[in-house]
Amino acid sequence: MITLLRNDQRRHVRRGKRDVWHSFFAEDHPGQLASGFGSLIAFDEMQLPPGVSTELRRCNEAETVTYVYKGALSQEDSLGNSGVIHAGEFQCMSTGPRILHKGTNASRFHWAHVFRISLRPSEVGLDRAHEQKRFTVAQRHNVLCVVASPDERKGSLRVHQDALICSSIVDPGYHLFHELLPGRSAWLHVLCGEAAIDDVVLTQGDGAGVVDEPSVSLTVQESAELMMVEVGSLPGSFGSGVVP
Repeated sequence: MITLLRNDQRRHVRRGKRDVWHSFFAEDHPGQLASGFGSLIAFDEMQLPPGVSTELRRCNEAETVTYVYKGALSQEDSLGNSGVIHAGEFQCMSTGPRILHKGTNASRFHWAHVFRISLRPSEVGLDRAHEQKRFTVAQRHNVLCVVASPDERKGSLRVHQDALICSSIVDPGYHLFHELLPGRSAWLHVLCGEAAIDDVVLTQGDGAGVVDEPSVSLTVQESAELMMVEVGSLPGSFGSGVVP
């Protein structure tokens, strides 16, 4: 079963010149995608003009993986921690419910384009921690490169959740295949380009949930960058069929 979420079905929030797209938002997707996709509770895309910040927000207890697609993002929290994530870098952060956090475009001249993935923690009371790493274009070229996992496989960042996060930069005509063990599902998001799962074509901003399938199998039609989040069992109420 493939469940589609088209680019224009995401919640788009614009404040000034700052744009945010939320793939999962309870008010927009009652039932099926109300609270995310299994342990994946947020998949957000942000575009920030030079010097502009995200809203100061109080973090829920979660593990967040931030990927800077273009530009640079400086981050700081109410505990005095700060740092900068540059294009091509991934950061994994465990946060607590009493911490305030914001991100700011670190450039005075160029826009920042950022993706943020949040996972529901597998246990409460995780210590605040963060880890950051660059995964090169060569590492992600025509493969599903693991960037975060619970066992830190292949040098990936560590998450405390039964989830696997992969990144890929793929040439036209290339075929990607990822086996899903029984009970596993995957959320695929197209950052740019075009790819097809069976006869379903995905373009920039589209997402697709793959459930009750033995694998994720796709062919890239235009040069594409993709992210995939593999998760464990989904709630039994998750829908059936394809969302147009």
